[in-house]
Amino acid sequence: MMRFVTPIVFPLVGIVSFAFFGPLATICARITGSGKVAHRLAQIWSRLVLSLSGIHVRTVGRDNCPVDRPVIFACNHASQVDILVLYQALPVEFRFVVKEELFKIPVLGFSMRAAGYIPIHRSGGKKAVKSLIEAAKKIRKGASIVIFPEGTRSRDGRLQEFKTGAFMLALKSGCPIVPVAIRGTHDILPKGSLVARPGEVEVIIGRPIEISTKGRKLTREEAARLTHDQVAAMLAGRLPTGEAEPEQIAK
Repeated sequence: MMRFVTPIVFPLVGIVSFAFFGPLATICARITGSGKVAHRLAQIWSRLVLSLSGIHVRTVGRDNCPVDRPVIFACNHASQVDILVLYQALPVEFRFVVKEELFKIPVLGFSMRAAGYIPIHRSGGKKAVKSLIEAAKKIRKGASIVIFPEGTRSRDGRLQEFKTGAFMLALKSGCPIVPVAIRGTHDILPKGSLVARPGEVEVIIGRPIEISTKGRKLTREEAARLTHDQVAAMLAGRLPTGEAEPEQIAK
């Protein structure tokens, strides 16, 4: 039954509920001067959309996520559903790093800015460097963030190479990277499709990767490679254990 209901319910509930929660989150953020309430409202919004659409989320590895300091979650990206899923799966408050162009969209852009989302210039040059510096400052002040280092959604659901520029934030902030693998969202809503399907999603939270350990600091290429390897392993069904350290990539 849900395979007939989801294609209708998912976009309808998503749009209508966002029209309510978006402005409400903006107002709360303006009143409180914090994104905490906005984040909580986003969690309620995502749970509403996913549950009514027959999309169920299972999370593995929550204990791998540090809760006493900000981190950078590096996730694979195969569907627009990933954003909703992460609001349910990640055990700490976070902000998304978003391309600067999206902040120009009415309502959406205003809501994201009020909630503390971080705009990034992707064109390169001085503007890009400045946006990275500002983002690093926010992270050091305690805001965990989510990045999609593939740069765009995968068309076939397979993991793409990670762009090393995404890891400049980790180097500038000094915060650990937490790899995250999202399985199942491509089957629910692949890139280019407007028709969602019900299904099961599994989110696997990997081992933290320290940028600097025992006097050694990762380069952004090394950070990208080690993170990519962890995400690929988790997508293949190999669950994370222990803690990843820079020495592992020197071999």
